[in-house]
Amino acid sequence: MTDAPLPDHDAPHNHTPDHDTPDHDTPDHGTPGHGAPDLDATDRAFLDHVADRLAALPAVRAVTLGGSRADGSHAPDSDWDLAVYYRGGFDPADLRAVGWPGEVSGIGDWGGGVFNGGAWLTVDGRRVDVHYRDLDAVEHEVAEARQGRFRWEPLMFHLAGVPSYLVVAELAHNRVLRGTLPRPAYPAALRAAAPPVWRERATHTLAYADAAHARRGQLTEVTGALATAAAYTAHAVLAGRGEWITNEKRLLQRAGLRPVDALVAGLRPEPAALSRAIDQARELFAAAR
Repeated sequence: MTDAPLPDHDAPHNHTPDHDTPDHDTPDHGTPGHGAPDLDATDRAFLDHVADRLAALPAVRAVTLGGSRADGSHAPDSDWDLAVYYRGGFDPADLRAVGWPGEVSGIGDWGGGVFNGGAWLTVDGRRVDVHYRDLDAVEHEVAEARQGRFRWEPLMFHLAGVPSYLVVAELAHNRVLRGTLPRPAYPAALRAAAPPVWRERATHTLAYADAAHARRGQLTEVTGALATAAAYTAHAVLAGRGEWITNEKRLLQRAGLRPVDALVAGLRPEPAALSRAIDQARELFAAAR
């Protein structure tokens, strides 16, 4: 395994930079056990074992720890979320050959976008998710994000789908266990460009729900639209703040949008009530910053 030749400009690490903060990266160098918070000896030995096996796979240049275990918010039974960053011809068959029980997907089997596949495994009785990250694709998205460009992709289990800058957010959030990866600051150009894109999606979602579903008293469809529009708006809020987010589990909380729960809880299958709830959601989302 060699270090990944991603950009590694020296700059202070800052997850929430002001608009005038330079868009540089801090290199994150992986060493055994590095970056894994509050691990006891058993957990550290387990993580070192898994990281070593993953780092030894052909084409792998770096291994990271993500999810709740990367930031210390995990529960005792939380999964272990790891990612392998590869260059060139990574073959999932090499991961399958390690012999850990579970499901190993092919490249692109999880939608074919930036979230391009992975594995759900059991290692020594623990649940381990392994995500595939193509360094060429990651480098491209880092460059795009610095220019304020991104695209939206659908992804199973995600109400709002995911932005292509998800893989950049992972670099900023995840803990490097093996190899070297940059830790990007939030680009000022992305901070300016992303919020209106997300807010437009929320606006159109609510408008369609009002026109197509509320007037028919279709409670389920309106409920889904409110939840989806809330997630879009939350992405807009966090992008405007310059805060990275890697999934939807705490998206609404972080954006201050949990009051949408009360709107959903009060829905009734009556056209007037549904239209009124949509109007209230518009007000809530417009005020969110």
